[in-house]
Amino acid sequence: MNMDSTPRNLFSNKQVTHTPDSSASMIDIRKVIKIFKNAAGEFTVLKGIDLSIERGQFVSIVGKSGSGKSTLLNMITGIDHPTSGHVIVNGTDLYTAMDESGRSLWRGKNLGIVFQFFQLLPMLSLLENVMLPMDYADMYDFDERPKRAMELLALVGLEKQASKLPLAVSTGQQQLAAIARALATNPPLLVADEPTGNLDSRSTDYIIQLFEKLVAEGKTVVMVTHDPSLTARTTRNIIISDGELVDETVAIALPLLKHRQMLAVTQKARRVHFAPGAAILNREQHVDSFFMISSGEVEIVLDGKNREDVTVARLMPGQYFGEVELLREGKSIASVRAAAEGPVELLVLDRVDFHNLLRESPLTEESIGRIVQHRLTENKSIARHSKRIWPFS
Repeated sequence: MNMDSTPRNLFSNKQVTHTPDSSASMIDIRKVIKIFKNAAGEFTVLKGIDLSIERGQFVSIVGKSGSGKSTLLNMITGIDHPTSGHVIVNGTDLYTAMDESGRSLWRGKNLGIVFQFFQLLPMLSLLENVMLPMDYADMYDFDERPKRAMELLALVGLEKQASKLPLAVSTGQQQLAAIARALATNPPLLVADEPTGNLDSRSTDYIIQLFEKLVAEGKTVVMVTHDPSLTARTTRNIIISDGELVDETVAIALPLLKHRQMLAVTQKARRVHFAPGAAILNREQHVDSFFMISSGEVEIVLDGKNREDVTVARLMPGQYFGEVELLREGKSIASVRAAAEGPVELLVLDRVDFHNLLRESPLTEESIGRIVQHRLTENKSIARHSKRIWPFS
C-alpha cells in the first residue's frame, strides 16, 4: 500500500461548493450547551464549550466514557443540535443557517466522516461504496465518478480490491475504503470516530500516516481516540471531562494528572497577561503561586559580574516555574520576565491548590520532585560563578 502512488492531486478539483475566508477557523464552537431530557429529569452533557480548530490541523479529542466527547463530535458533524450556542464549521453556522435537510446536504459536500465500524454497505463493492457520496451530493459528472472513486482507492492502496465486497477484505482494508469514501466529495474536514479501534498496529500506523498526508495537503482532521500513542502524533490534543474542556496548557504541563484533576486545575487557575519585557517575579520576591506558560516565552534572569542582566534560561509554552520555591518555602533568587519578542499569558495556581494537587496525584508529586532536584543540581554549578542559585522548570 503506497500512499505516494496517487495518479493525480485528488484535492484540487473545481467542484468545491463553498469557499470561505481562508483566515477563519475550520471549526468555531461558541458557548455550546447540550441538555438531554428524559423521564428522570435533565442532564447537561456539554457545559458551555468554547473551541476553535484552525484549518490544516490534525486534532485528537479524548475523554473517558460519558465525558461528552461523542456529543461534541455530533455537534461538529451536524448530527445533533445544541440546546444553546453556535457551531460554525467551514464558515457555516450549522444550526441557525439551515434546517435538518439542509444540514444533510451540507454534510455530504463539506464533511467526511470515518466511523469505528466502517459503515460500508455490504452488498456494494468497495468502488460503489466510494461513489455513493458523489451520487448523493450530485458532484462530478456521472461518467467521472468511477474514475475518481478508483483514484481514491488507489490513494489508500486498494485499487486491486475495488470490485470486492466489504466482507471479502480485511478489517484494515474496510477502514481504508471508508476513508476513501469520506474523501469522495473532496471535503475540507474529516471527522474520525475511533478510526483505528478495531485494527492491528500495522493498519493503525498506515491510517495515521494517511491522515498526516491529508493534513499536509490542506485537509483538517479531527479524530476521537482512546489511544495515547496516537495523540502524540496529532497537532493538538483536546481533553474533555464531565462536559468541559481541559485547558491545553494544563494538559501539557501536568500530563500525569487524571482528566478530572486536570479539569479541577483548569477551573481553579487564574489567567494573567504580561506585556513584552514585563517583570513577572523579582529576585528576593516571595513566591506564592505556581506558573504555567500558556503563550509567549519567559526568561529567567540573573545579575552578571557587572550587574548586567544575564538570561540563563528561556521557558516555552507548556513549561512552568515557581515549583522550587513552593516546595522549599523559599524566595525567588532569580528574576523572571516576559521575553521581549511578545506578550505572555500564564495560568497561575495558588499555593494551597498546588499543594493539594500534589497530595491528590503522587505521580505528579514524584515527577515535579525529580525536576526540582535536577534544577537544584544545576543551581550549584551556577552558584559557583554567581554566588546565587536560580529556580525554574
